[in-house]
Amino acid sequence: MALINRITKLFQADMHAVLDHIEEPELLLKQAIREMREDLLKDEQQISNIEAEQVKIIATEAKLKKFMAGVKQELDLCFESKKHELARSLIKRRLETERFCEQLADKRKGMQQRLVELKVRYEENFMQLESMQQKADLLIAEVAPGSEGIYRSWEMPQTTVSADDIEIAFLNEQQRRA
Repeated sequence: MALINRITKLFQADMHAVLDHIEEPELLLKQAIREMREDLLKDEQQISNIEAEQVKIIATEAKLKKFMAGVKQELDLCFESKKHELARSLIKRRLETERFCEQLADKRKGMQQRLVELKVRYEENFMQLESMQQKADLLIAEVAPGSEGIYRSWEMPQTTVSADDIEIAFLNEQQRRA
């Protein structure tokens, strides 16, 4: 059984190596960038939908407050006319409306929190996309035939900085800050 497991692992490793040679890194990178853009568009749409829903909620709350002012006047009239049954009915509507207003306020607060989270995520993803796009542009420029790329890898070139260079730069910085 151990022999079969080892042969399976070797076969899988060879298949992965073949797939690595078949896949083109530029195409995979471009696909990843496209997918990131699609995710950003989805986030933008969600942000837009939440903002539109918030506007609707605010408008509904304004209408309900206006309604509540009318109910207050009607209640005054009912009590002046000693129409207690009608006053009870109005009080019931007022209580229902108040509770509905509370629910709308809670919903609006939750939506505001979700909106903040979405905007933060959108900004993070947007920065990541820009970084990825810049790296992709550099990679494609390096790999392109006839390109004269500065570096052949993502690593910084080997340079030597002497202790004297560090000391002079330190003194210059210290003098500039004084």
